[in-house]
Amino acid sequence: MAEGSTLVDVKFLDEARPANPVVLTGDIHSSWVCDLKRDFSNPSSAIVGTELAGTSITSGGDGDDSSRSDVLALNPHIKFFNNRRGYVRCTLTPSTLTSDLRTLPYVSRPDAPIETRASFVVEDGRPGAVRN
Repeated sequence: MAEGSTLVDVKFLDEARPANPVVLTGDIHSSWVCDLKRDFSNPSSAIVGTELAGTSITSGGDGDDSSRSDVLALNPHIKFFNNRRGYVRCTLTPSTLTSDLRTLPYVSRPDAPIETRASFVVEDGRPGAVRN
């Protein structure tokens, strides 16, 4: 990638201003919910979109309850982190996108119970995810 570029072209999002852009990514063995900022080095910078990164339900290892508080403290645009296995379930209506971050306590044996660890809503016309 070119110097200064990111996987998501936030400059494009800022200039084009598409309605409620949401980036879905996954299989990074953890879940994240992040605001995409015009300038990540400026915490008061405008939010230009939302990123939902989902974990993988089939990867080896059960995950754990690590908090990554070190990373969260330095990145106020990160709204949520989870290190358990699972998936993101999205429900889309004309006015909202609701994401449920579903997790399992283990994948190393059958019959793990599943729970919604957190839910976030992105409203039409309001960039950024809000915990539900």
